[in-house]
Amino acid sequence: CGCKGIRSCLLCEGPAQAAPPPQGEDNFTYYPATGLAKGNEHSEFAGWAFPFPGVFLMEEFITEEEESAIVELMDRDDWKPSQSGRKKQDYGPKVNFKKRRLKAGSFTGLPSFSKKIVAQMKACSVLRGFFPVEQCNLDYMPERGSAIDPHFDDWWLWGERLVSLNLLSKTVLSMSCDSEDSIQLFPTSSKANGELSPPGALPRTKSGKEGSGLVLSPRFVPSKEVTVAIHLPRRSLVVLSGDARYRWKHGIRRQHIQRRRVCLTFRELSADFRAGGRHEELGKELLEIALSFQGRPV
Repeated sequence: CGCKGIRSCLLCEGPAQAAPPPQGEDNFTYYPATGLAKGNEHSEFAGWAFPFPGVFLMEEFITEEEESAIVELMDRDDWKPSQSGRKKQDYGPKVNFKKRRLKAGSFTGLPSFSKKIVAQMKACSVLRGFFPVEQCNLDYMPERGSAIDPHFDDWWLWGERLVSLNLLSKTVLSMSCDSEDSIQLFPTSSKANGELSPPGALPRTKSGKEGSGLVLSPRFVPSKEVTVAIHLPRRSLVVLSGDARYRWKHGIRRQHIQRRRVCLTFRELSADFRAGGRHEELGKELLEIALSFQGRPV
């Protein structure tokens, strides 16, 4: 396997070792229709919610036929072992994150099959002006115990929006926060269509009835106690930006990989490498290479 340091998978843990500690369960679930994270039914936060900005989710971004064709093309190339039971294919420049050094290296562009995917992204308003310069394909399998620890994607090199296309099976993106601040929760009320009411429209309740009576006060909880599940259906596209990009870490728990899952993650350059930035010329060079769509895994 490709595990290093504290990372491990079922291949390197072996039958003789004790099972890794439980990864826990998310206590909130994100609802795209309202932009709210709602406390899960059997958690201590049931009946509470808070706004969770920075997530865009589009279901059925591609068809089943397109999915099959893309995976078939990916499987023609080798998958390299990666950490935590994953395999990967990288299409991007050569990066030294510790020394903050970047060069084209052997990068020859994004793969040809991604040209149509990138073109389809332009129909999403949240991806207006999104020009990916790096693509990372990841392969998850339950037999390997595939997962990825909560993390932030680099801020020095990669820009505002992280884009992933989820293929072959559904999964859950788990969001967690290490900050010392608190989150303000609001009591929720359910409508007939199952959506959540926005916090400002919560009814005044007493004994469960609307009308004059007691208004429940907002509740404050430490951010570290909150984890939010973002359910990713098969063939869905998810975009993380703003708070979901810079305040909340994202990861995938081992128990949420039940079948083979392949994802394509696209990243854009940070402001330093775009027009007016310190490394504008290097950014132009890399983007020209990327959008030639003639690449092979590096």
